[in-house]
Amino acid sequence: MEESDSEKKTEKENVGPKVEPPLGEPEGSLGWAMPNAAMKKKVLLMGKSGSGKTSMRSIIFANYIARDTRRLGATIDVEHSHVRFLGNLVLNLWDCGGQDTFMENYFTSQRDNIFRNVEVLIYVFDVESRELEKDMHYYQSCLEAILQNSPEAKIFCLVHKMDLVQEDQRDLIFKEREEDLRRLSRPLECSCFRTSIWDETLYKAWSSIVYQLIPNVQQLEMNLRNFAEIIEADEVLLFERATFLVISHYQCKEQRDAHRFEKISNIIKQFKLSCSKLAASFQSMEVRNSNFAAFIDIFTSNTYVMVVMSDPSIPSAATLINIRNARKHFEKLERVDGPKQCLLMR
Repeated sequence: MEESDSEKKTEKENVGPKVEPPLGEPEGSLGWAMPNAAMKKKVLLMGKSGSGKTSMRSIIFANYIARDTRRLGATIDVEHSHVRFLGNLVLNLWDCGGQDTFMENYFTSQRDNIFRNVEVLIYVFDVESRELEKDMHYYQSCLEAILQNSPEAKIFCLVHKMDLVQEDQRDLIFKEREEDLRRLSRPLECSCFRTSIWDETLYKAWSSIVYQLIPNVQQLEMNLRNFAEIIEADEVLLFERATFLVISHYQCKEQRDAHRFEKISNIIKQFKLSCSKLAASFQSMEVRNSNFAAFIDIFTSNTYVMVVMSDPSIPSAATLINIRNARKHFEKLERVDGPKQCLLMR
């Protein structure tokens, strides 16, 4: 589908903050060229000015670290970026400036352009905003426009900057805000997350969002389960290569830490950035102790895999060979329009 004249004009006139593509990363990070043939998913990122939209986008998609986001300026009007995921899936991300003038224009003169063909709306709330009533008004206006133009869109609300709230108050405040948002969202449904750029909660939220957009995710999970059972792994995780968001996993044994996925994403992403600063690229890692061994390795052209093993009788070399042998099969699965296949036990 070709972009309308108003879409082209918006992108051309945008003078919002620009971010450089990461060093040594595959195509898919923020600002990369638009592919010729792709399955595009339009994602709206909205919220009041200063709520933290561009900061979180830059951390997830442009390899910023939290402290570096302080130099980002306010987004002017709409900033477009295309992020490639898993072969032909492309996130068409619209970062919408949150100043009052722009917000009003989104609901009037730009209404059809902004809210047409939306797959996901992500609305960001500053948890310490002093204009909560206005925030909620704008959110409801967004929902009305979505209901009119893209009624099948998925809605996510991020209650952001939770690090500014006293730790013993965070659960209560988030629960109250979540209840209000769910009530205001009816008849649409929304998924709510608490987030901060200073911890792993940002990765949990964005992993959940991206998961909803992967077209063949059930097929991917079934094959990941077969792979885990074949190699007798405790757990297998699949990460998107550029962002290190968790896109699929299979767990054979109960694990104690419910937040381990986003913690791993955060830790490895920071380690990758450290490698880039030294003009080195991260490829693989093995961590071993008396209880388990964890292997992180490049899997396909768009993913990393993490395999957790607790059986001491299985040597590292065997696990690495199994990862290598499964690569070709999972490469085929990334072709979203390819034939359905299944990894079978032999």
